[in-house]
Amino acid sequence: MTAKTRALVVDDEAAILRFLKPALEANDYEMTSAGTVAEALKRIAADSPDVVLLDLGLPDGDGKDVIRRAREWSDVPIIVLSARERETEKIEALDLGADDYVNKPFSVGELMARMRTALRHRMQRKSEIPMLRVGGIEVDAVRHRVMRGGTEIKLTPKEFELLSFLARHAGRVVTHRQILTAVWGPAHTEDTQYLRVYIGQLRQKIEQEPDDPRLVLTEPGIGYRIADS
Repeated sequence: MTAKTRALVVDDEAAILRFLKPALEANDYEMTSAGTVAEALKRIAADSPDVVLLDLGLPDGDGKDVIRRAREWSDVPIIVLSARERETEKIEALDLGADDYVNKPFSVGELMARMRTALRHRMQRKSEIPMLRVGGIEVDAVRHRVMRGGTEIKLTPKEFELLSFLARHAGRVVTHRQILTAVWGPAHTEDTQYLRVYIGQLRQKIEQEPDDPRLVLTEPGIGYRIADS
């Protein structure tokens, strides 16, 4: 019998837990829960869940404390379930190491898709897949080549590095700061206009319709998400 994927839901709202339990079980997840920062960290350490669904508003602290402290020793995928509207909250959670966020209220279908993406990324990180495929584009990390339908797309080294970073996080929001730090280094974390220029150049080369991008998507005020299909 195949073991079920274990999901830890960190939320102190009974209604959310009652809503999520049958939805997760129907999709072959085994759900456990925690209602505080302290309990969440204890369960992550003791139970080693496969994925964590995390509310930011907890009675003994901020959910971002869970991300900050868990990331010192765990790479478990963490998806924030956020009722907070401020972009700065989402950006901070992502910068601390959350894999994604889903706005409350959310649909079960969207949440399941985000969970599958986060779990797939974890497996890819562990296996270090040399070939990434997104939206009909093949990114060869070994040969530093990008192909579509057997035809090579010529990119500059920096454009390739940018696309590779986005492709490794396909389906996940990555913030301006995360991209700039990974591709250009810590000294360039505020150069968002510089990043926009490179995103524009990249879209001109890989999008079928650069003015109506379907692959490299903008998350206004936060960063970018590359389509995971």
